Amino acid sequence: MKRYGILNFSRRDMLRTSVAAALSVLPFAASLVNAADEKNLKIGIIGSGHVGSALGRVWAKAGNEVMFSSRNLENDKKLATEVGANAHAGTPQEAAAFGQVILLAVPYSAFPELVKNLGNSLQGKIVINASNPFPQRDGQIASQAREEGAGLFDAHLLPGAFVVRAFNAIPAANMDSAQDPGKIGMPIAGDKKAIEIASRLVREAGFEPVVVGGPDMGKYLMPGSPLAGEHTPDQVRSIAATLKP
Repeated sequence: MKRYGILNFSRRDMLRTSVAAALSVLPFAASLVNAADEKNLKIGIIGSGHVGSALGRVWAKAGNEVMFSSRNLENDKKLATEVGANAHAGTPQEAAAFGQVILLAVPYSAFPELVKNLGNSLQGKIVINASNPFPQRDGQIASQAREEGAGLFDAHLLPGAFVVRAFNAIPAANMDSAQDPGKIGMPIAGDKKAIEIASRLVREAGFEPVVVGGPDMGKYLMPGSPLAGEHTPDQVRSIAATLKP
């Protein structure tokens, strides 16, 4: 495996880290169950650009508590004020600690530094990764993610978290514009422990979740793939049926 940025992981390093994290995550099982049972969730949003801000707005409106975070805390504070009582602002580290569910909506090139700074704070939490790897923008880490498959790479990058890819295949401009709930299918793929809550949040955003598989199918949830763009739920299912892990 090629090296990139701060992480410099070999495949052996990734396997060792993943095994250690899997063992350490056991105490968090109860918090995962509690999140599934709660009416409203605490959601930490890391990356408050078009996708993060749009989803944060709709989730706060649905009654969840959200914390916006990015590299610009002042902008996040203004955004939280605009959204209202259910919104807060903080650093990425604070958002990771705050959320039962974490949304990642940052450029893929930011992941090496972000993963280093967050440490083990994502272990045992549901992580929705809305980020897409674009080699022309993000460099070698994006090329590596595409080579391995974005879903599998996410799981290696965030060991100990229950990672699901969602909100990757539909343009960011359409995230807060779903007028007819359930009309547009949102393909999701990832850890089965995260699917139920991720599906709930997809519905709250006005889309119909369509589970297309595990982490190995996450490679199809990005622009340029057959699942990209707006499709009905049945169309997403039909397309997904033609794809192989």
